Amino acid sequence: MRQSVRVIFALFAIVVAVNGVSAPAVAKDLKVETQAGKFIDIKEVRSPGGITAWLVEDHTVPVIAVEFGFLDAGGKQDPTDKQGLAQLASNMLDEGAGELDSQGFQGELENLSVRLRFSAGRDHFSGGFKTLSRNKARAFELLKLALTQPRFDSEPLGRMKIANQSRLKGSMTQPDWIATRIQNDRIFEGHPYGRNNGGTLSSLEGMTGDDLRGFMKRLGRNNLRVSVAGDITAEELGAILDEVFGALQESSIPEDRPTSLQSAGKVYLHVKDVPQTVIEMAQPGISRKDPDYHFAQVMNFILGSSGFGSRLTEEVREKRGLTYGIYSYFMDYEDVQVLHVSTSTATASVNEVIGLIRAEWARMTDTDISEKELSDAKSYLIGSLPLSMTSTDRIAGLMLSLQMDELPIDYLDERQKKIEQTTVADVRRVAQRVLKPELFTTVLVGKPESSKDAVLVERLPNVE
Repeated sequence: MRQSVRVIFALFAIVVAVNGVSAPAVAKDLKVETQAGKFIDIKEVRSPGGITAWLVEDHTVPVIAVEFGFLDAGGKQDPTDKQGLAQLASNMLDEGAGELDSQGFQGELENLSVRLRFSAGRDHFSGGFKTLSRNKARAFELLKLALTQPRFDSEPLGRMKIANQSRLKGSMTQPDWIATRIQNDRIFEGHPYGRNNGGTLSSLEGMTGDDLRGFMKRLGRNNLRVSVAGDITAEELGAILDEVFGALQESSIPEDRPTSLQSAGKVYLHVKDVPQTVIEMAQPGISRKDPDYHFAQVMNFILGSSGFGSRLTEEVREKRGLTYGIYSYFMDYEDVQVLHVSTSTATASVNEVIGLIRAEWARMTDTDISEKELSDAKSYLIGSLPLSMTSTDRIAGLMLSLQMDELPIDYLDERQKKIEQTTVADVRRVAQRVLKPELFTTVLVGKPESSKDAVLVERLPNVE
């Protein structure tokens, strides 16, 4: 996968100078390919310097949103003794650049109402940027400075290290986080995904400005993806791409490390005196590029991703009152895919809830869903997407997720067709292919009354 978590789930003005050099005029070799008549009108813009971006123009509001990412630059590239390096870099890139120290840089962002953020996933490193059109000249210059001349001064570095260590210490008291940390360690055993993307107390303490400067070598033109939405033309964008990203060097992109989930069929327990026991279950999932992926989306909507109305919620919460919430969801990483189930329940009900989850897996594979379930799932999955595209940054973010997953520019149109064409038989077939309860890795955090078969985990992995 060229990852997204699921969802869902951030350039310099054209006619102004950057560092005293005038921005290039619109060049004859600017290339723009449009997708008119599609789900959304995405233009593929190739700058004179050869940098490509996807663009959705919208001149109704004077706002420009940019989302950008760097493939294979995320936490899985962190050395074992530098866990959290990508995360720390995401905290530091807006803490001073060029001649501006942390206070000066943050002050300019605030004065211009510019939103700039960076984030580090397991696979990739990304950023988001949003500015008013009237401030785009200086705003894009600040973005360029952050990417090409970050300072990594000692004062903000120390402050961010302390903030991350405090976050980690706080997380170590939260049952949900503890369960996820143990689960990642077990299902990704032997792979960098098993490490702590947010860092450990000791790895964060030892990080230096030189470590962060070394990290920046991961961010290159060759692994860059850019999506833009809002009040900007293709001609303007072509020049901006070269101004902001043109100075980036080539990055050495590591090879993928395909893996499979470990610890299948095992149960792990971390004892914690809490009112409810957290239950995290994981089994192999399905890739977003798989021809059956959209059928699997429909299946999982009915099974557990839709919350209220899903089979898991109906059976575990509505009929029996055993939980406040239960969800199933796919995670599509670069090197492996996972289907998760998350819930919590009273300690006396742990085995009953796990049994109900397994029963719903069996019901989905052994019997057909109803036509109403199918119709409701299709209506929601098709109708909810346009309703979620309520801002320029959300549109840009959606486009970037497609690019990072290396999906085609017409993917959204194909998605709608595939969902519309889904049949009851398709759902049952993909359920039989994907749902494998015998491969569940289960993590419990709490004090369940019956846990004889569980492996006790006393010390949390990759936190100290």
